[in-house]
Amino acid sequence: MASKSTKSSLATLSLAAIGIVYGDIGTSPLYTMKEVFSKGHGLALNQANLLGVVSLIVWGLTIIVSLKYVTLILRADNRGEGGIMALMALAMSSVTQQSRWHYPVMLVGLTGAALFYGDGVITPAISVLSAIEGLEVATPAFQPYVVPVTVAVLVALYMVQHKGTAGIGKWFGPVVLVWFAALAAMGVSNIIENPAILAALNPLHGLLFLYNNGWLAFVALGAIFLAFTGSEALYADMGHFGRRPIRLAWFFVVFPALSLNYLGQGGLLLSNPAAVSNPFYQQLGAWSIYPLVLLATMATVIASQATISATFSVTHQAISLGFLPRMHVLHTSEREIGQIYIPLVNWLQLAVVVLAVIGFGSSSNLASAYGIAVTTTMLTTTILTFFVIRYQWKYNLLLCWTATGIFLFIDIVFFSANAMKIANGGWFPLVLGAVMIAILLTWQNGRRLIFANLKKHYIPLDDFLQSLFDFPPTRIEGTAVFFRAEGDGVPHALLHNLVHNKILHERTIFLTVFNQDIPTVPDTERVSVEALGHQCYQINVYYGFKDERDIPQALALSKAAGLEIAMMETSFFIARQTVISRVGRGMALWRDALFATMSRNARDAADYYRIPPNRVIELGAQVEI
Repeated sequence: MASKSTKSSLATLSLAAIGIVYGDIGTSPLYTMKEVFSKGHGLALNQANLLGVVSLIVWGLTIIVSLKYVTLILRADNRGEGGIMALMALAMSSVTQQSRWHYPVMLVGLTGAALFYGDGVITPAISVLSAIEGLEVATPAFQPYVVPVTVAVLVALYMVQHKGTAGIGKWFGPVVLVWFAALAAMGVSNIIENPAILAALNPLHGLLFLYNNGWLAFVALGAIFLAFTGSEALYADMGHFGRRPIRLAWFFVVFPALSLNYLGQGGLLLSNPAAVSNPFYQQLGAWSIYPLVLLATMATVIASQATISATFSVTHQAISLGFLPRMHVLHTSEREIGQIYIPLVNWLQLAVVVLAVIGFGSSSNLASAYGIAVTTTMLTTTILTFFVIRYQWKYNLLLCWTATGIFLFIDIVFFSANAMKIANGGWFPLVLGAVMIAILLTWQNGRRLIFANLKKHYIPLDDFLQSLFDFPPTRIEGTAVFFRAEGDGVPHALLHNLVHNKILHERTIFLTVFNQDIPTVPDTERVSVEALGHQCYQINVYYGFKDERDIPQALALSKAAGLEIAMMETSFFIARQTVISRVGRGMALWRDALFATMSRNARDAADYYRIPPNRVIELGAQVEI
């Protein structure tokens, strides 16, 4: 019975993975072949080139996705979690803070995360736009309505984000499974019509294509790469589904369906070169266009949903790791802790997505911007993986270079091919990435400067308490909780309270929150309590980057250590810091201003830590950077 239950659970997870994980790469057939043979690339549409292109796509899916991601990268998990932020945290913990590699590794990880935001903008734009463009194939009369309809679909998608995916998420897997079945069926149909395309399974055709076409082949690689966009998603979503369901979904459904469809599109173009204007929608003839537009729109909306949800997750992880200010985070499911909604991120992303759709106007124009974002993220993933397998797993250096060197070479080749499109749209994700890197580094560096400033006025807590109780102040009933930064001395809020109110609660708790470079911390390890004497205690609370910050819930766990805290008799003293920048000190003036703006607009600490508002006392403090 247990075996049947396990198989059922594995099948359910695999089906869900098909919908969430593979929606992005699954919609690539909508535009990849069209872009490879677009007039702008100047690549001749003949049998040799078709066999070469399809061969490169099929073998690219084998090497980049099957070997690199499904076989290697999925092993580099951070306690079951994947994604660029989880990998960066794992790599940073591998080299330690004292290592010369620590800051470069962090910079590589943040670059990948920043470009992921660019990917998160372009994926919904190009996916939905390419689906709606099928209407143009049906009749040119629909051409003026493609962009407005695309914008309407995207606005509707972002407007329902606050409801979460709990209700409609169960349909993602079945819908995308139908999509892959349609891809496979269309591919088989066209392969039967022209079986000569099966010669593309021989990798020699791909190598000959590169050799015979030289520069044109190199340029075409930028478009061929579109077939692999979405590979990062299967690693990013590992924490939701686990390795096995993701691998099963890839090898038994996604990989065969994609390979068959690309072979089928190649067979179609061998028989009918005129179909190159939009080979995807011409695979079955005019009767299939409207059903395919409907199915493609549903598939691309699901692919976009997965990207949007991933953006929320990456943002939440960045906040927890200290690279972004606290934001308002809503939980959209009572059962799934990972289903979150961040209003600010949602509306900012929608604004940029709509600008991208209107500004670029077509999936062909957006394709130039797409590749550079994804190739950079893939490149950073490969580099971080090297540090993990070398310094965390302690593998032999030659083995590490061999395991990652081949993939690094492939990533660099594709990155170089896409870099040629910077002037034609590739600048867009690079600008987005540069803005995000500036924000991430400014917040991280600003927090470091604040801590350095506070350290100047550092008063050791043990010495302070010893002198304080030589002449003890008036003790009043209740419990006071003072937040104390990691490695800090006496909290400023306590000093202000003693100076102005000249009292101390009968039980005083110093609370320090530690952010760990792991996804989750079990409740048994959440809290540690240290008695300091005179009814004073140091409580340390530990959170992983996926854990929800809930201080009342954490303090309830201190009961096991013999310290029971009644929330209605407890006051939380929080210092609200006002940042003041000084010319010639700290960061550049514009970064000081940016940090101060983010600090002023950061989510309230009490709200972030879920402390009841009526139990909070805020004390102001000015900090120079």
